[in-house]
Parts: sequence; C-alpha cells; structure tokens
Amino acid sequence: MRSPADAKRIGISLIPQEFSLVSDLCVYENIFLGEELVGKHGILDIKAMVNMTRQLLTDLEVSTINPYAHIQALSVAQKQMVEIAKAIAFDSRLLIMDEPTTMLTSKEIEILFGLIERLKQRGVTIIYISHKLKEVKHICDRVMVLRDGEFICLEDTVNLTIDEMARRMVGRELKDVFPEKKNQPGDVVLSVRNLCVDKLLYDISFDLHASEILGFAGLIGAGRTELTETIMGLRRARSGTVVLNGNQLSIQNPWDAVDAGLSYLSEDRQGAGIITSFDVIKNITLASLKHYAKPFIDQQAEENKAKFYIDRFSIKTPSLQAKLEQLSGGNQQKVSLAKSIDVQPKIIIVDEPTRGIDVKAKQDIYIFIHELAASGLSVIFISSELEEIIGMCDRVLIMRAGRIVGELRSDKLSEEEIMYFATGVKGGY
Repeated sequence: MRSPADAKRIGISLIPQEFSLVSDLCVYENIFLGEELVGKHGILDIKAMVNMTRQLLTDLEVSTINPYAHIQALSVAQKQMVEIAKAIAFDSRLLIMDEPTTMLTSKEIEILFGLIERLKQRGVTIIYISHKLKEVKHICDRVMVLRDGEFICLEDTVNLTIDEMARRMVGRELKDVFPEKKNQPGDVVLSVRNLCVDKLLYDISFDLHASEILGFAGLIGAGRTELTETIMGLRRARSGTVVLNGNQLSIQNPWDAVDAGLSYLSEDRQGAGIITSFDVIKNITLASLKHYAKPFIDQQAEENKAKFYIDRFSIKTPSLQAKLEQLSGGNQQKVSLAKSIDVQPKIIIVDEPTRGIDVKAKQDIYIFIHELAASGLSVIFISSELEEIIGMCDRVLIMRAGRIVGELRSDKLSEEEIMYFATGVKGGY
C-alpha cells in the first residue's frame, strides 16, 4: 500500500484521533469525499448521498445532525460521530479506531459499542486504540501493549487486569496517579457575575480563588466550553461582568484576554491549540512573541525557552526543529500547555487537557497543573472524565443546559453526586 486510497480499496478504514474533516464542506460532502455517487450523465447524485448520510447518522442514533450542516458549525462530539459515519459508510473488512470515544457522552459510547458488536457479527475486524483502559477491558478480545514504539505484550483481555495493563504501559507500578491536594486557595482573583449568552448560557456567576483548581463538570453540551470561550472573548456575552483582581474586564477578543492575564488550553488540540506544520519552538512561543521582540524576534531566547519547557514537561521530540506532526498526541498536548503558560498568565483555563493521551502523559500533566496552582496561578479545569475532576479539583461547579446547577467541595466529591446534578436529579431546571 502506498496511500490511504490503496488501503480503502482493499477494505481498510480509519477513524483518526484528530479530525480529518474539511470544515468548509457539509456533512454529506465529507462522508462521500473522494467516493462521490454519480447518477446519469455523470452528474453527482446528491439526493442519494444525503439519504445514505441520514441512514448512517440514524444508525448511530445522531439523526439530529443535518447532512447539509457545515462541519465548522458542529460541536466536537458531533464531528466525532461524523468521522465514525464516514469510516463505516463503505464496506470495510478492517476498521481502525484511534481514540474514538474521547469526546463522546456515555450514551454515545454505548451506541458506538453496540455498533462495534454488530460489525463483529458481520465479520469486520476492528483495531481499537485507546488509553481508556476500562473501555479496552470491556470491548476488546485481545490487548496489545506498546511502549515508546516497542512491542511489550499481546494477551487475551481476560488475562489482564486494568492495573496490569497500566503497569505494562508505563513500565512500572502506577501509584498515586493524582498529586496530593496541598494547595490552600487564597483570595478571590476572578469574579463572574450574571453572564448570559443568547441560547447558550444563563445567569452564570462564580468566583475563582488564587492557587485554586476549580473544576467544571457536566455532560457534553452543558455549556462548559461555551462559558470559557465567552470569558476568553471567543463568544460575545449579552450581559454580565468579568472582574479580575478588582478590575472589570472588557474582553472583545482572545488577545484582550491574554493581555488581561488569562490563558486558554482548548479542547480542540489541532484545531485551536497547535499548528502541526510548525516546529516545537514556534508552537511554544507563538502566543507570546511580543516577549521575544527586541524589536526583532530573539531566536536564541525562543530556543532557550523551548529547551526549558521540553525539560520541565519531559517533552519527547527528535529536536527543537521537529514539526509537531512528528510528535505523539501526549507530547503535542504538552507543547500546547507550554504555549499556554508562556504568555505568563494569572489564570489558565484547561479544557479536556488529557484528551486522547497515554497514562504516563496524563500523570505528567496532572503534576504540571498542580505545580502551576502551587506557584500561585489559578486554574479552571474542565473534563468529561469524572475521575479527573475528583482527583484534581479543590472545588467543582456542575453545569447543565447552560446553567450552574451545583457546587461541591473537595471533601464532598463523588461520581454519584456530580451525576445527580449533571442529569437533573438535583439542582432543578
């Protein structure tokens, strides 16, 4: 095989970890890109493609996605479902799934697992790549463990516990995954009051303290990402105030937010966090170039700072000049985190900071975030993984339908309590 087209012709399909969708095209155009259906006289059969797209989305129980919708208008979770639909649109004998559930709700994961069972019954072979070990244990017949590009073991799933899988992945016992919570939150540094965004956010109010890791939990679509995008100037608020260290902010765009002392690690790593065609140095310093302009860019200072972050974050890269596309997902995420810190913020917002990365890289990032809080930074921590929320946060706010519906202190945190608020059992609305 010399190209993806060759693989497709012999029945191999891939659901990639990072989206391969074309943002300016609509859903059905992405699904049939390169495989367009043609009717009489060589004219594209749009009706047939739209109908097939509707059927695929119905099979995935996401029929609310419009086949005519542009990809750029979809949520990250919806884009993931379109990627899955695209992969199963044509008969495949081998389907490779690379971290397919990182942005899906528990309900969507159930649907995907049901689809996997149906595909297995049809004789389709599936390679399922994931760092969510509970999923691997649940859905896979056999497990192959790789570490640093080397084969470690191949075992029947029934013969491996989750702890044993984790140990073989990192090469040692993985204890105390989350750092001990030692920080003592200080005075209020950020106050958000009565923040509203049309049809998205309703009367949002909260405080963030110095050295605090404040978690935001909730189901996908609850409004967590929309809230942070509004604070960062990516969305326009209809009303409400944001006060930082006693000063009311007027943030019109992300640069205003950065100048005020805010930084944002997006959930969409390749779409909004890094530029894969740029090297490690440029990605780390991209958002803070003004610190290196004297008035021309001090390339030696850039290189020194990149070396500092590579050492601090244990970033594995062939060289400082290596393109980000050469790095693993975990190392790409560490570079993105370094970029977010290099702007010298007072507050950093991290949205799904460990999405699609391995167990060891996750632990590294947990440690880095705790170190940031210990140094005096305040952290807003968004995650769909409740284990992370509980293990990392001093306090958690739960959102549902664009509202904050509950607050839990660290000593009251449990998956059950969070889900009670997230699903409406508690909290009203």
